[in-house]
Amino acid sequence: MQLPKIGIGTWELQGDACTKIVQEALAIGYRHIDTAHMYENHSAIAKALKGVDRSSVYLTSKIALEDEVNPNKIEESVQMACDRALKELESDYLDLYLIHAPDRTFPLEEIFMSMQKLSGQGKIRKAGVSNYTIHHLQDMQKAGLTPFANQVEIHPYLAQEELVRYCQAHKIDVIAYRPFGKGKLLSEEPLFNQIGSKHGKSGAQVALRWVIQRGLNVIPKGSSRQHLSENFAIFDFALTEDEMHALNQLDRGKRFCRTEDTEFNY
Repeated sequence: MQLPKIGIGTWELQGDACTKIVQEALAIGYRHIDTAHMYENHSAIAKALKGVDRSSVYLTSKIALEDEVNPNKIEESVQMACDRALKELESDYLDLYLIHAPDRTFPLEEIFMSMQKLSGQGKIRKAGVSNYTIHHLQDMQKAGLTPFANQVEIHPYLAQEELVRYCQAHKIDVIAYRPFGKGKLLSEEPLFNQIGSKHGKSGAQVALRWVIQRGLNVIPKGSSRQHLSENFAIFDFALTEDEMHALNQLDRGKRFCRTEDTEFNY
């Protein structure tokens, strides 16, 4: 199954609330569900997937280095982490398995190679990374490794143009998380609603469309069926070149995700 252009992020969704939201998303048409070990919601997502054709869903999870990897037993601990995720998700495989964030106190290339071995065992389809900078990707490629995808924070306040160009040039899919900047963009910047009114769309739909038109994938989080439906309805309009340019001008390198563990000052 190919990586869908839009999926649902499940950070901070747990228990029955998580199960309900994922069920709603699937009913609307979402087919990419993004989760992670540290979200502690694998089991809740498994409940939502009961009765759903597994082959019709693109399931992404992430390995947390500090919590799940023993530097002295790399391959064994990576195997154990994946097996635990699969058991919790009640799935035979993951479509995509990511290193959640780079940490130079761990042998990142060795960890990634252990993840690739999971593919040969049929436990994962693809191996990728999250929160990687160009320097991290270059280190991987020097070791002869190229991740399938890089999941990073992207929104008009943080366009990440250089990183996106690098990934696209090396055929690394980019998955954008936190596309609304924790809602700050929509509350602070009237341009989104101004553009949206011209298309009969909301400011949130404009923010997501900006990501899609850059050739990226996106995983917004939705807390209600209304928001989920709205986020999904972004394929029946297009932003003009002038509108894209205006949104590009909002870039200020503003991050809303914590950065202390991802070596942005490489």
